[in-house]
Amino acid sequence: MNWAAILDGVLVGLLGVFVGSGELVSRYRDAPGSALRTPPALLYMALNGAAAILALALMRAFGWTLGVQGADAVRWTQVLAAGFGAMAVFRTSLFTIRVGDQEIGVGPISFLQVVLSTADRAVDRARAKDRSAAVKAAMKGIAFQKAYQALPAYAFALMQNLPEEDQQLFARQVGLLASAEMDEDVKTLILGLALMNLVGRDVLIAAVNSLREDIQKVASPEPTLTTPPA
Repeated sequence: MNWAAILDGVLVGLLGVFVGSGELVSRYRDAPGSALRTPPALLYMALNGAAAILALALMRAFGWTLGVQGADAVRWTQVLAAGFGAMAVFRTSLFTIRVGDQEIGVGPISFLQVVLSTADRAVDRARAKDRSAAVKAAMKGIAFQKAYQALPAYAFALMQNLPEEDQQLFARQVGLLASAEMDEDVKTLILGLALMNLVGRDVLIAAVNSLREDIQKVASPEPTLTTPPA
């Protein structure tokens, strides 16, 4: 039994799984752990691992050395190339067809997109109830008109690596929300959900707690009871 070949297969499979999990984490930033535990996500990571193992087997079957000299150097170069490069091949389109104004790729990428869209729906369904309860608790008593500028600005300042383009897109979305004709409490919940998508639940809660005195609703005064004249 060739233990070196088995070890290489395990390593390259793990690299493929790692690449797949990295992509999923980037898609579900508010709760990456929950995303990785859904069956479609596990299938997607397994496909990444299988594609990497297949790529390594093809490299060795055809004797591709990738221009590297020395047995050990060729071995590890093949492992790294298969582990990190297999999904680049899996994302290719053999050809494209045009449907109306949209171009659709036909090839391995078509199957990949089906798996990803299935993972998206599964994660959304699994997270919807928890997200609804979390944002309702976090934004309880918050006034939209007081919070829609201050709260995002503070939450973004807490984050050190939030891309500028994400912040600009968020600002446009909140601008549309502010001008929409809907209940203020609904706007508050949508604001919280949009922020949670970018910064995560914990940062949203921390930001709300820090600014609560400034962005909470003004309590309605208790009605004064007067004694009617005798």
